Amino acid sequence: MLDEMGKAAKQAAKKIASASTITKNQVLSDLAELLWVERSFVLSNNQIDVEEAQEKGLSPALIDRLTLNADRLKGIADDLQTVAALPDPVGEEFEAQTMPNGLRIAKRRVPLGVLGVIYEARPNVTIDIAGLALKSGNAAILRGGSETLNSNRALVKLIKAVLENNELPVEAIQFIDSPDRALVLEMLTASAYIDMIIPRGGAKLHQFCIENSRIPVMTGGIGICHLFVDSSADLDASLNVIRNSKIQRPSVCNALDTVLVQHEIAAEFIPQLIQTLQADGVSFRVHPNAWDYLNGIEAEVEKAVDQDFDTEWLSLVLGIKVVDSLNEAIEHIQTHSTGHSDGILTGNADHASRFVDEVDSSAVYVNASTRFTDGAQLGLGAEVAVSTQRLHARGPMGLRELTTYKWVILGDYQVRP
Repeated sequence: MLDEMGKAAKQAAKKIASASTITKNQVLSDLAELLWVERSFVLSNNQIDVEEAQEKGLSPALIDRLTLNADRLKGIADDLQTVAALPDPVGEEFEAQTMPNGLRIAKRRVPLGVLGVIYEARPNVTIDIAGLALKSGNAAILRGGSETLNSNRALVKLIKAVLENNELPVEAIQFIDSPDRALVLEMLTASAYIDMIIPRGGAKLHQFCIENSRIPVMTGGIGICHLFVDSSADLDASLNVIRNSKIQRPSVCNALDTVLVQHEIAAEFIPQLIQTLQADGVSFRVHPNAWDYLNGIEAEVEKAVDQDFDTEWLSLVLGIKVVDSLNEAIEHIQTHSTGHSDGILTGNADHASRFVDEVDSSAVYVNASTRFTDGAQLGLGAEVAVSTQRLHARGPMGLRELTTYKWVILGDYQVRP
């Protein structure tokens, strides 16, 4: 099965790589329009998945990521139009120079080739990957989770219809229409056809891909995210940022997990923080060093244990810890962060500068919500993943991150002496 899909994807990738920008943009615009026209078809299939997930007792966080509605579908379609409007990276030349011997040298962006994307409970990823892959001249083989099977079948049907209507190979976007987990391992070893593996899911999925893949793996998307409230911060504004980071969509990787509070403001700020967020249904894991600052507040509060600060909650749970200094805050983040999204809330420019310099996450914030670590929010239109590794790309991966480059050397019959 994978052998046939891989061969077809490899051939399709050649045609997509040479497609014009106008054609690729038309595909994305047509797909955005078709998603909205066929929204009843998509949403009815998604509802089947949601109901089955509820019957199986899957977690509320997973069901939230699985669920599509009209607003979310409209957002996905709008993101496609945004990607269509972005500059096409394919063929872009950069770092051009002329050598003393007259050789003209430049790097030219080219597609990666065939992407293998393995993901769970996120039907929006199907469209995000398709749009970004096609615009950047790549083909893709998709393997979504079994819980999204009906949603993905519907979405891929629309993608293939648009490709066919624009006279591009339908094999450019292929979907493994089977929940058989053995196919994941087969996918990870298809190095003759797939050029990069992109997992989107939990830590177990990422680790499985790293340990079993014969293909480069782009890891990331697991976020234990922090905000440090410095003693100089505007406390009212900080409450608003923390609230947005935690509750705006708690089931995603850039949602806030831990608040670190400088001890000088802990007595004032921690009660305010708990009283504000408990109204939104948030429960708390409070470090023992912050327990005395609760002042008898009636809320869903538990004393934190060590592993709580190494947990990506993906729900309305928030860790709280008091730190003595900026140094201690940075040390805690360096110990417990997954390198996704971490920030400082401060009125001290020197502290902000030190935090940015010393916290080595893929996205580092000063006085802003961690929820902005998103391709659409950062001007990329959409993303295939959020990379937390150091090679090739970091942070949200958009169009340019799905390209590599080749050297182009133009001469006038020069020879090397």
